[in-house]
Amino acid sequence: MLSRNAQGLYWMGRYLERAEHLSRLLRLQVEALVDRPIREIHFGWNRLYISLNRHPPGGPLELLGDEEDDPLGDSYTLADSYTLADDLTFERSNPDSVFSCFAMGRENARQMRNRISAEMWSCLNRAYLRLQDLTIQKIWKVSPENFYMETARDIDTFNGVAEVTMYRDEGWRFWRLGRSIERAQSSAGLFLAQMNAGRRIDSSLGEDWTGLLRFCQAFDAYNRKYSVDVQPDQVLDLLVTDPHLPGSLFRSLNGAVVELDAIGRGPIAESGAQARRLAGRLRALIHYAWPDREDHESLLQWIGENCRKLHELVIAAYVDYPIEDSPLR
Repeated sequence: MLSRNAQGLYWMGRYLERAEHLSRLLRLQVEALVDRPIREIHFGWNRLYISLNRHPPGGPLELLGDEEDDPLGDSYTLADSYTLADDLTFERSNPDSVFSCFAMGRENARQMRNRISAEMWSCLNRAYLRLQDLTIQKIWKVSPENFYMETARDIDTFNGVAEVTMYRDEGWRFWRLGRSIERAQSSAGLFLAQMNAGRRIDSSLGEDWTGLLRFCQAFDAYNRKYSVDVQPDQVLDLLVTDPHLPGSLFRSLNGAVVELDAIGRGPIAESGAQARRLAGRLRALIHYAWPDREDHESLLQWIGENCRKLHELVIAAYVDYPIEDSPLR
């Protein structure tokens, strides 16, 4: 298929997956504003910004106090949360905000309308038109958690419509490949941020590991496999290695391996082969090396870095290659 078609469908998958990931994280965060301690709210915002590798507006987030020695702590946290939520939701200059990612996903879908079904376009366009009329002021007055839930649901609906209407050609494979790589990279960044933010505030915050399970839709699976006692090491093992958990890091990388194998070598055979080998190596690392090693943080860092390298190899193999190197010239 044409490289511009591959590029558009690949990025459509990545941008919409990123928007859904951030919407679910923000829903978890704003729900915590109702009745959670200030320290946990502060932890959640730090985790969000660390996972996105983005600096908060106004500088680093500082915990001014707690409920006992800072009677203004609650009001400070809520006011600050309003600004942070706006930055991550509607800020046009932030390329990773929910609106920016959704808009870019929709733009790639618009350019690829000849490669996607009419039902997919209608579903995505309706959701985009709803977003255009909203601001942080409007959603904050009513129920911001409902906004994030509806946005994630709109993307889930789009993915479901794609599953039942999209033609199973290479375009389908590139869309799924983009989703798999984005999910793997986002998951690795989130797990690292969970550990990093915990060190910064010098607190284990067991509730936040429970929140991470709920975000990954793995709380029930954890209870069945382990117990109601949430242990950080067991949470990581489940979210990283479990082959039966839909959102695990292993399944995301396995999805990338499957799609790359189905797409084939591409115009630049060596880059395509390197991408397939790297994806297979990352999957094997989780399956075979993770259980026997204790340096899980360094492993996650290596996986995150190589997910970015995998993306670069995919672009080099199927999208951004010199014309003179193509066998079709």
